[in-house]
Amino acid sequence: MSDVQTQTRAAAAAARRAGKQLAQLDRSRRAALLRELAAALEDPEHVTAILTANARDLADAERVELAPALRARLGLDPSKLAGLADGLRTLAEMPELLGAVSLRRELDDGLVLERVSCPLGVLGIVFEARPDAVVQITGLALKSGNAVLLKGGSEAKASNRALCELIHSVVREHGLDPACVALLEDRAAFAALLECDDDVDLIIARGSGQFVHQVMDSTKIPVLGHAEGLCHLYLHADAEPERAAAIAVDGKTSYPAACNSIETLLWHADACEAAGACLRALAGRKVELRGDAATRELAPELDIAPVNEADWSTEYGELILSVRRVESLAEALAHIERYGSRHTEAIVCADESVGEQFLAEVDAACVFVNASTRFADGYRFGLGAEVGIATGKLHARGPVGVEGLLSYRWLLRGHGQVASDYGPGKRPFSHRDLP
Repeated sequence: MSDVQTQTRAAAAAARRAGKQLAQLDRSRRAALLRELAAALEDPEHVTAILTANARDLADAERVELAPALRARLGLDPSKLAGLADGLRTLAEMPELLGAVSLRRELDDGLVLERVSCPLGVLGIVFEARPDAVVQITGLALKSGNAVLLKGGSEAKASNRALCELIHSVVREHGLDPACVALLEDRAAFAALLECDDDVDLIIARGSGQFVHQVMDSTKIPVLGHAEGLCHLYLHADAEPERAAAIAVDGKTSYPAACNSIETLLWHADACEAAGACLRALAGRKVELRGDAATRELAPELDIAPVNEADWSTEYGELILSVRRVESLAEALAHIERYGSRHTEAIVCADESVGEQFLAEVDAACVFVNASTRFADGYRFGLGAEVGIATGKLHARGPVGVEGLLSYRWLLRGHGQVASDYGPGKRPFSHRDLP
């Protein structure tokens, strides 16, 4: 066994021990921990240290010509740190889901069953150039009583290290073992983590679909995938132009590197005015438009580039948008079914029945009517933060917050009863639900 494997196994085992301590915190101590971490993120001295580390990462990214989408995700500033702190305070004030009783049932006199929420245990999470994810994931782990092993991208190494040092200092002040939040800094350590199925309960992989499947094929540990965000905005025939343009601009330009940014605009053949308004507004925000023949004909003054087949399957992560005219809602739905990543899809329409049909027929984690795809976010959903947006259908779907990081146990309290006394012709069960 290599040194990296030995060290990683030790870190996973230490995380499991520390996680048990974390899971025993009561609500007030857990909330205080989150609030103090939020305050630390806003402390001027800590802000300076974090931004200095981030500047080193950004300088390195410039030298190696990191892709624009990754570079955009890499940057931190005081506003982003303040947003992270606000998310932690939201988590602190949220109801305590850990230890909540979701079912209480009397099986017989003196034999009472409860279903009680509990942490998953130890989470292993891999993500790309998003140092803010360190704080978001840690906050959710602390709130849910899970230990976490973080593998961020090498392009954010200095930022991730500075943030973890701050987290460790706050955790220590609360008398907790900092092993509950561990940072892995190279690929070999993550590969070793995938072999720690005795100590790690769930892997959350954030990245391309190819990467997520590669992780799934490399471990016995269950994997929750946060894959591509190939999101669409569809303008129905009755879409109001001003509303459509506002939603399209927000969905593409407010943070083009985000996974909930739109990559394709579909417009109904009878929505020429709305489509034109969107195209002009997007071009005014320096979006490179790639369109089919009908789209280029609709707005010849914009000099729209021809779209090709590969564009429909591309998550640009930058100011590029594919545009296509469709003849019907059915054709729009078929396009989304074929090319979408089941992340977030949106429609702009006036007819409520059309909106309801879109909600019913689109198979995606998040489906919106007359709202920007950028709302698909744990913070905006009131979850405090998210460890990722799950595009699968098992365990958790969409923004994964505290609830998605919990399992449950069945607890039975009796007075010496034995199962063989119950059944046909024997003692009956009462199966009476209790308050």
